[in-house]
Amino acid sequence: MHIVDRRLNPKGKSHANRQRFVRVARSEIKEAVERSLQKRGISDVASGEKVAIPTKRINEPRFRHAPSGGKREYVLPGNKEFVQGDTLPRPQQGGGDGGSEASDSGESEDAFQFVLNRDEFLDILFDDLELPDLEKTKLKETLSFKHTRAGFTTTGTPSALNIVRTMRHSLARRITMHRPKRAEVEQLAREIAALEARKDLDTDEKERLAEMKARHARLERKLKATPYVDPVDLRFNRFEPTPQPSAQAVMFCLMDVSGSMSEYMKDLAKRFFLLLHLFLKSKYEHVDIVFIRHTSEAKEVDEDTFFHSRESGGTVVSTALKEMERVVEERYPPEDWNIYAAQASDGDNFSSDTETCGDLIANVIMPLCQYFAYIEVLDEREAPILRSESNASELWRCYKRMAPDFGNFAMKRVFGRGDIFPVFHELFAKGRKAA
Repeated sequence: MHIVDRRLNPKGKSHANRQRFVRVARSEIKEAVERSLQKRGISDVASGEKVAIPTKRINEPRFRHAPSGGKREYVLPGNKEFVQGDTLPRPQQGGGDGGSEASDSGESEDAFQFVLNRDEFLDILFDDLELPDLEKTKLKETLSFKHTRAGFTTTGTPSALNIVRTMRHSLARRITMHRPKRAEVEQLAREIAALEARKDLDTDEKERLAEMKARHARLERKLKATPYVDPVDLRFNRFEPTPQPSAQAVMFCLMDVSGSMSEYMKDLAKRFFLLLHLFLKSKYEHVDIVFIRHTSEAKEVDEDTFFHSRESGGTVVSTALKEMERVVEERYPPEDWNIYAAQASDGDNFSSDTETCGDLIANVIMPLCQYFAYIEVLDEREAPILRSESNASELWRCYKRMAPDFGNFAMKRVFGRGDIFPVFHELFAKGRKAA
């Protein structure tokens, strides 16, 4: 049971209530987020979203008066017609000034609008996605640090005091300095008191009493001079900032921008890569991304050029694969880096180059990669004809023959904007490799 504090702006309650609401309504928010992707471009995904949730699904318990029982009195201002004991007539149906429009449906449901910020939106959007096989043998130090235990120190804050280690040092010091035990001193005091209570002490007993008093005085002085816990005994937990190890990963984005790629196809490819880009940024802080565009020639470009510049020309897919191989050799040795690649193309390629692409994928690219995803973007108007793989491109058939040989190779076809997120979701779903 949760009791929600609805007082006006009590200090510190907004964030906790907001996060609790997101957890409770996460399934409804996720459905609303996925619906919102159909209404706007993927390029707008980084700006958050206003989502509408049916209010019946997020009802919270509230304290209210019971509908029956108890004694109540009401003061209703402005009453000129009724006195105590009168029965109020029911209002006529269809009356009132609700301001709502007419509807031909039998029932309706109010919607609660909730604004997600950018981080919350991306967290829910990519909730069940992951980049496969990110872990590898070599790790590197990043700029993020974490305070970890690093032994003990003699100075520190009270909250960091290590009681067990402090008491161990205290015991060792007391044993070394022969500090008398309190019970031993008290027992000696009782024996002295018992002798002093006697009046007929002989000479030996008087000498023994004097020795006992002298010994008791020495023990008392030593007890006071040797504290039970001394500042020299104090030990505090010591913490040191240590760099957090993080797996190194690089993601290669390969895209065909030749003349055979219509603006619609380029838009589909751009949406896929932009979604991939946002996914990586939301999941991992230390992932390098390399953008490679190609026509009959390939070149590495920056993010802005990759998404917005225009080119035309023939198509030689192998040039992009060779450019990727060159960049890997220069900057990303496979023994140090996790290498991932995603390629988008319409399937058109110079006929004699397809077998070259197959050889490069099988013998060069796949041995380097942890994961390779290929999406083929096609015109929505040609979907009835091209959905059958018998009408697939030569490049698709070449990749299809190789796919069973590599467990880390995935390929999908995209015909419309509505296919982008489902395809992306399938390619990077959690547990995909295990499934």
